[in-house]
Amino acid sequence: MAKPAAAGAAVETAVLPSLVTPLSLSVQCAVDDDRLPRWRVRRWVALTLKHLATSKSAPTAVHLTLRIVGAAEGRRLNRDFRERDYATNVLTFEYGDDPSGTTSGDIVLCLPVLVKEAREQKKPFLNHAAHLVIHGVLHALGYDHLNAREATRMERLETRILAELAIPDPYRVS
Repeated sequence: MAKPAAAGAAVETAVLPSLVTPLSLSVQCAVDDDRLPRWRVRRWVALTLKHLATSKSAPTAVHLTLRIVGAAEGRRLNRDFRERDYATNVLTFEYGDDPSGTTSGDIVLCLPVLVKEAREQKKPFLNHAAHLVIHGVLHALGYDHLNAREATRMERLETRILAELAIPDPYRVS
């Protein structure tokens, strides 16, 4: 992220050594809300990396910052970096690999948008949040959905990871 944590923002950094792919994860909370506990976010990120560990494109190591923000910051970031003047659910900034092979990125989750979308889509909030964390991590690791083939690949991977959490396929229309 371009800016350090705002005054009063809670920041927690964890290195999760039990993973096949080493992970440095900083979780920043710019909102005073306990609906998205850090331990859950860490679990979802770690599970995503576990699913990628055996792939040919698995990163050597991963350094991520995940920031949970309110509507104003979400809107500002979306406007400044994507030229879209509204708060969106998840923004990912992919930085690629450094010379040592560590893949890095920043993920921004806009909590009010997540809450609103979960309600509108009649999904449990934590299911929707897990999906968007996993989605953001995959983007940070170079996955995308710019064409049908990439979208199918990314959606299938998301669905497999979510199934391990007993979360239904978010792309299936009921």
